[in-house]
Amino acid sequence: MDYNSLTKDIMNLDQKVRFAAVCDDSGEIKYGGQREGISNLLSPEETKRSNIQALARWSLRNSLASKIGKGQYAMAAYEKIKRITIPLENDHLLLVTTEVDADHEKIISKVLSLIKK
Repeated sequence: MDYNSLTKDIMNLDQKVRFAAVCDDSGEIKYGGQREGISNLLSPEETKRSNIQALARWSLRNSLASKIGKGQYAMAAYEKIKRITIPLENDHLLLVTTEVDADHEKIISKVLSLIKK
C-alpha cells in the first residue's frame, strides 16, 4: 500500500480532517502530516508519545482478537479534536484527527474504503 498517497487522499476527503499520518511501530511518523494552515496542538515529542500510547492500546486490543475479532478502528473525542486510529499492515498505524464538529462516521467509512482498495 502506498501510505503517502493514502494520507493525501484522506486529507482530500473532508476539510474537517486536520491531520492524516502513518507511524511505524516506534511511533515515528513516516508519511503524511498536518493540514497546511492548521496549528499543531502537540509538540513533535508529545505527538510521538501519543503515537506510542496508541500503538500500545492496539496491542492490548489485538490480545483479544482471537475471541472478538480483529479491531477495525478506534475513535476518541476530546474537547479540541477527534482522533481516529486504524491498524495497518506491518505494524503501522494510521492516525487521523478531525475538528470536533466533523462527521467522524462518514470520514471513517471513507477512510476504510480507501484502505480496502
